[in-house]
Amino acid sequence: MKIKLLIAILCGFIFNVKLSLAQGYKIKTIVIDAGHGGRKPGASGSFSKEKDVSLKVALKLGNKLKEDLPDIKVIYTRTKDVDVDLYRRAEIANEANADLFISVHCNSMPPGNKGIKGVETLVAGSHRLKEQDAAIRENADIKLEKNYKSKYDGYDPNNPTTFIILSLLKNTFRDKSIKFAKLIQNSFINRDDRVSRGVKEQGVLVLQRCGMPAVLTEVGFISNKEEEKYINSEKGQNEIAESILAAIKTYKKNIEVK
Repeated sequence: MKIKLLIAILCGFIFNVKLSLAQGYKIKTIVIDAGHGGRKPGASGSFSKEKDVSLKVALKLGNKLKEDLPDIKVIYTRTKDVDVDLYRRAEIANEANADLFISVHCNSMPPGNKGIKGVETLVAGSHRLKEQDAAIRENADIKLEKNYKSKYDGYDPNNPTTFIILSLLKNTFRDKSIKFAKLIQNSFINRDDRVSRGVKEQGVLVLQRCGMPAVLTEVGFISNKEEEKYINSEKGQNEIAESILAAIKTYKKNIEVK
């Protein structure tokens, strides 16, 4: 992996550890990442695109965060329909010394599986190759980036065996990411009565490159007609944002040093 990348993540690790050990540590900065964008639409439903749903949910979450937790700085990776490279999304969080990275996405299934619904939240990992379908789908955007092979050290999103490369970049914040991901899932279930597909470890590139606890939450299946309507509705988007906010509040309460 590139020296610059390793240094950035190491610096993020040192910074966060110092804060965690310091008396009076508070979560100060949260980065909200609306998945896809611009010429990278992500998954498509019968009438909507993932990039649009993820942006609307991300902006609603940011606004609710600013209202309820005004002391926390909120940074977006994008606030409109623009193309942001995956490496840049993580870079934004690393440069800001963020305490949390939350990426908002929609799930999708191929024809014949459109009845599947539910929410799931991913954290960085490198599991068995057969379990990497979600990671391959989320990482596929890099093929649309100029000179992606040089940017990502020859990484090929179509080749599951390249996930072994990502395993060399150990996610220092795995435990905290998993705890936060579980809080998000529990919030979706308990507050909104959603179907839970659990917390999963996947080789998602944007999470692997973050030097802080980071999650990618799939807020519903855009390929499911019922859920597509829900995640596109004002009610549904507000419920999703409020559930993620509730998880942030609980995580904040648990992690901060008094």
